[in-house]
Amino acid sequence: MAHGRFITLEGGEGAGKSTQIRLLAEALRSDGIAVTTTREPGGAPGAERIRTLLVDGATDRWDGVSEALLHFAARREHLVRTVWPALEHGDWVISDRFADSTMAYQGYGLGLGRALVEALYARTVGDFRPDLTLILDLPVEQGLARAAARGATPDGGGTRYERMGVDFHRRLREGFLDIARREPDRCVVIDATLPIQAVAGAILAAVRERLPVTMR
Repeated sequence: MAHGRFITLEGGEGAGKSTQIRLLAEALRSDGIAVTTTREPGGAPGAERIRTLLVDGATDRWDGVSEALLHFAARREHLVRTVWPALEHGDWVISDRFADSTMAYQGYGLGLGRALVEALYARTVGDFRPDLTLILDLPVEQGLARAAARGATPDGGGTRYERMGVDFHRRLREGFLDIARREPDRCVVIDATLPIQAVAGAILAAVRERLPVTMR
């Protein structure tokens, strides 16, 4: 059976990943491709429990290293229980976040640096990489405004990450863009300031260029 493809969508808060994953999955299914959509942290029962620990509570709930370890524990469960079985079945898997988020949020945003995150990746994930990573990019202020419209507020609304300071989110954005510069064969930066359908068109064009679809 043909091995599937692994596509990840990345970006800061308010980038619109969830909407774009839904639209991309619909487009691929219309091409006759079996698609599994998932998310990180989460995507498997144990990983979803860890997600609650990571996204709820005070912004300073975790030491940065502890936080990175939790993300990789959730990621390992996600891969073993969901991603790898779906790929072996021949599905295309689209994930709302993967390891680039840990690099951007903890490596760049929290200042842990690349070396630690790379070492954790090597130990828990190995040589496995996404076939394509789409980084939805927009100015920090615009993304945070979108997050605020969803309910993220300084007095406790939204997730821990949505409530972190503007400087953190600026480091985060630069982290994602640096990842894209380092790995241009895997990463495509998408302008997330465009209207929803224009973003969806750019994403689908990138997928069809980088991962040509063979009809089933």
